[in-house]
Amino acid sequence: MTSTFSTSNDRMPSNVKVVQSSSSVVVEEEEELAAISAKTSLKRARLLFSSEDTSAVILPIRNDPQIYKLSVARRIRAYYPVIPATSSNTTEQDSTTAATNKMTKTAQVIQEMKQERANQIRTGISTNTNTTTTLVVHREADIAKALQESGNTNTSALALPGQTVIPDILPAVATTTTTTKKLPSTEGTSTDAGILVSKKTSSSTRIPEPKWHAPWRLSTVLSSHLGWVRSIAFDPTNDMFATGAGDRTIKIFDFAKACVGVEDALKLTLTGHISTVRGLAFSDRHPYLFSAGEDKMIKCWDLETNQVVRHYHGHLSGIFALKLHPTLDLLMTGGRDAVCRVWDVRSKHQVHCLTGHDNTVGAILVQPTDPQVITGSYDSTIKLWDLVAGKSITTLTHHKKSVRALAQPSFEYTFVSGAADTLKKWSRREGRFLKNLSGHNAVINALAVNDDGVLLSGADNGTMKLWDYRTGYCFQEMQSIPQPGSLAEAENGIFCAEFDLTGTRLLTGEADKSIKIWKQDSEASSLTHPIDMVAWRKKCLAEAKQRY
Repeated sequence: MTSTFSTSNDRMPSNVKVVQSSSSVVVEEEEELAAISAKTSLKRARLLFSSEDTSAVILPIRNDPQIYKLSVARRIRAYYPVIPATSSNTTEQDSTTAATNKMTKTAQVIQEMKQERANQIRTGISTNTNTTTTLVVHREADIAKALQESGNTNTSALALPGQTVIPDILPAVATTTTTTKKLPSTEGTSTDAGILVSKKTSSSTRIPEPKWHAPWRLSTVLSSHLGWVRSIAFDPTNDMFATGAGDRTIKIFDFAKACVGVEDALKLTLTGHISTVRGLAFSDRHPYLFSAGEDKMIKCWDLETNQVVRHYHGHLSGIFALKLHPTLDLLMTGGRDAVCRVWDVRSKHQVHCLTGHDNTVGAILVQPTDPQVITGSYDSTIKLWDLVAGKSITTLTHHKKSVRALAQPSFEYTFVSGAADTLKKWSRREGRFLKNLSGHNAVINALAVNDDGVLLSGADNGTMKLWDYRTGYCFQEMQSIPQPGSLAEAENGIFCAEFDLTGTRLLTGEADKSIKIWKQDSEASSLTHPIDMVAWRKKCLAEAKQRY
């Protein structure tokens, strides 16, 4: 009994020639296996439908896997004919050539692509933003269709050994650049292993272009406090700013006079706290200043009478962070009791107690849309909160160290968190991780960002780094110098930082009991301080290989 395989015109193109196997051994095996299968089927049918005793044992059908394999191989050869490479009798070869000869054509193509990609990365060509599509085709008639479906302006066609790619059949597109390649002829390989796949490769890692920013320099130093300066807040009119320090006082300065170093820049000193003042905030709708300290007290100061008009009681330990809601009369505070408490400013009542952290709440962000509250804790987690329900929406556990600072810009719906391991950028809506800002290897105590896209990170060792917020490019690194009379290393930390409302001045509160005012260098340009694109490209390529 002879087993045949036929193909219909609707399942196979008319211009394809079926390459039949010429090996007589394979044909004999197929015929023998088919005959055994047919004989078993006839015997089974005779036992089932004969009038004899049916209690006899019915033989099972013999399912030889070899029949299935040969059938599949024959069908593949019919649908995807591959012109075999010319065979030649070879003598002894080295181990590398022998291993290559045993590989299938698909494996050879993939290995060639990997090697080409590695060479591009090594030579620096990978920064090109063009994408090349390599089309690996089985038949010459499929090239035109494949190129038309790809729609890429930079396409190369890869032909099998023995095939010829005719440029005349390619689509007449003026913007298409087509190149042809020949696969190396593989000797001693089987024709059954000739099915190839198509693979789209991106020849580049996208390198974002940083925006140029002028470098910053020290302008003025204010020495008024007698303790570490731990908090800074600006008035909504940008006319004055307040600072809180370890000397338990709050000092209010005239901003314009302080920028030029006038002696009478200090306007007012408020006393009332019995420990370090860690949080300050001016109200946009009322003439109030809110302060919080390590004495567990939250005070509301009336700036018209310079008196305390409200106290908010409830924290069980020191308070490390304080923020006002931008649209509601709500006050958020967090501290060593590992909770963030939400207060009604007018009634002094606690609205919510946001629990879930395992350690000190060191930083708070507040925004008018959900999630309206974001907290960073010393347990190395960040939580996004639903203010209406008083419950946590998302917990971010990417950091490995304590999260001590958070900052959000006005031009993007994102925020940045700072810890001793690295700076991380997140999406504000769902808390999705966006990128790492690596390079500041210190304990980050302060973060600040202005409307121009300049991000500042200040550390406890006195180092400051300025970043382009959109791309994460660090364009300047500074070392704060402690004022004379201070200890060189012990009093060289930066505890708080804030940009003014115009974004042209930067204030830092430091461990040397001083307030430093920084401004941009007006004489700098992109020629005197260019962007180091070589180092930036290397950093981007190195980070692209990492997994976070």
